[in-house]
Parts: sequence; C-alpha cells; structure tokens
Amino acid sequence: MTASQDPPPGDDEHTREGRRPQPPPYGGPPQRQGAQVLSIIGFVSAAVAILFIPILFGLAGIVLGIVGHTRGESLGRWAAIAAAACMVVGMVLGALATRALGS
Repeated sequence: MTASQDPPPGDDEHTREGRRPQPPPYGGPPQRQGAQVLSIIGFVSAAVAILFIPILFGLAGIVLGIVGHTRGESLGRWAAIAAAACMVVGMVLGALATRALGS
C-alpha cells in the first residue's frame, strides 16, 4: 500500500513553520474593529454646522469623515457626506435669515 502524499487538512508549510499566510498588500481600507471616534465627531460637527458657522464646522466634519474612512471606520464616508449636506443647509438657512432680518 502506498500512503497519500497530500498533507492532512490544515497542515501546510506555513502552519508547520508557525507562520500564517499574509494577505496581499493591496485592497480597500483596513477594517477597523471598535469605536469610530472620528466618524462620530464628524457627525456632531455636521449637526452643529446647520446652526453655527457652517463653513467651519462643515469642513471640519468633512475632514474628520474622510480621515475616519481612510483609517477604516465604516461610518467615515457617511459622516463626510452628512457634513457636506449640513454645511449647504446651514449656509442656505443663514442666507435666508440674513435676508429676512435685512428687509
């Protein structure tokens, strides 16, 4: 009888040497587990941008969302989008308030 030349399942040269195969260096942003601090602060900045200094808080929320997204936070992209939308809404509300008070 001849023995099979195939190693048992789960036994390959990487596991025998104590190494695990590394994922390829390309791909999407790293997946992060845990708190999404930058994204949450980006959402808060977006909400503040509706009523107070939309340019400042809106841009801050966009930057925080983008940085959070590049660090692997799943909500980072949505925080940047929400900040941009709230910045536009805040600017429109500010223009309407200025127009109403000026007349």
